[in-house]
Amino acid sequence: MAFSLPLEFVLAAYEVPLVGLEVDQSTVTLLGVVAVTVLIGLSGFFSSSEIAMFNLPKHRLEGMVDDGVEGAALVKQLKDDPHRLLVTILVGNNIVNIAMSSIATALLGLYFGGLVAVVLATFGITAIVLLFGESVPKSYAVENTESWAVRISKPLKATEYLLFPLIVLFDYLTRQVNRLTGSTGAIESPYVTRDEIQEMIESGEREGVLEEEEHEMLTRIFRFNNTIVKEVMTPRLDITAVPKDTDIDETIETCIQSGHARIPVYEGSLDNVQGVVHIRDLVRDLNYGETETEELELGDLIQPTLHVPESKNVDELLSEMRENRMHMAIVIDEFGTTEGIVTMEDMIEEIVGEILEGGEDLPIEDLDERTVLVRGEVNIEDVNEALEIELPEGEEFETIAGFIFNRAGRLVEEGEEITFDGVRITVESVENTRIMKARLHKLEAPDDDETADADGTPDASE
Repeated sequence: MAFSLPLEFVLAAYEVPLVGLEVDQSTVTLLGVVAVTVLIGLSGFFSSSEIAMFNLPKHRLEGMVDDGVEGAALVKQLKDDPHRLLVTILVGNNIVNIAMSSIATALLGLYFGGLVAVVLATFGITAIVLLFGESVPKSYAVENTESWAVRISKPLKATEYLLFPLIVLFDYLTRQVNRLTGSTGAIESPYVTRDEIQEMIESGEREGVLEEEEHEMLTRIFRFNNTIVKEVMTPRLDITAVPKDTDIDETIETCIQSGHARIPVYEGSLDNVQGVVHIRDLVRDLNYGETETEELELGDLIQPTLHVPESKNVDELLSEMRENRMHMAIVIDEFGTTEGIVTMEDMIEEIVGEILEGGEDLPIEDLDERTVLVRGEVNIEDVNEALEIELPEGEEFETIAGFIFNRAGRLVEEGEEITFDGVRITVESVENTRIMKARLHKLEAPDDDETADADGTPDASE
């Protein structure tokens, strides 16, 4: 905002001899133009300084300091007190703009009438400041934040020393006003927020900076600490375990047939898991151990394991398992009943994606652009992401099989169909009472029959 001294005062000032010499009008005009030009440059300097200093992220500045970038330490010193830095820039910028407006008014007053000079100075200086003192410098500072922040750090520090009394005064007054209004006076937020990082990931994928696989992995990382054990565990029905009184040879055979290197060992029932055994220990102690084969018992080789609630966060469990050097944990419900098991691999798959073994089917197989074939234990969130749909997730179910049972309200058979919210779900495979696979097809435009059936009940033809 431009301010000017009274026109009569300014014009009278030019009638006073300077150092005993009469200064003619052309000399005054030349000096005034030079002064205005310099002040425009200073206005651009202060405006660009504000953008460069406050747009430079703290983590990037710390990286510049660690890399030994010349001038980065001074930038950090200035930004350590952002309130003082802002006051320095604003005081300098306002002094420059007020001086520029006053000089321009005086110059124009030499050639035009009082009112005309004020009007021309107001609109002319405003246009010049907006273009050369604001728009252009700030645009440059946005594009060259790091280099410009380093370059203007010394002049800003010099300005702080030069205007020290004014800066201290206005710094104090501003803080007092903030205290009266209840404002915290916080100018910069610490680092970047979680939401900002996620937005950067989305933008990076849209702009082609991140590959699709990189985007998916980063997204899984952010989703990781909101995932609970129940979502990643192997359910009880799929657990391969052996009783504690099983002999060594039979236990080795069970490991080989199941394809698992580690299996739980229970006493009495699966609700009383004693620990886990590793096939490596079984083979080593059976063939190379000091104990006689007939004296070797499975209980001697059991390794302890963790028992964790199904509601435990996966990231917390991962830290505990790493600390205790365990690769498997037993998942229990609120009644202490074994619900499933979770391994290191299960949790790592939440970040890197499914790790398939030879002959193992994909959890989600794309049949065409609108159809996927999924295993029954696949999480609904993964299905929604793969097909870009919005099937609901409830507390009572988290998998596609649980969703089908919930909507049907009974056991289902192979070939049955359910239509929900523009998605036709066909049960492809059932073993005993368990849904093994289902096919999901996203309908282009639900017809009347499908809309009527969108409550999720099976078709009448079934």
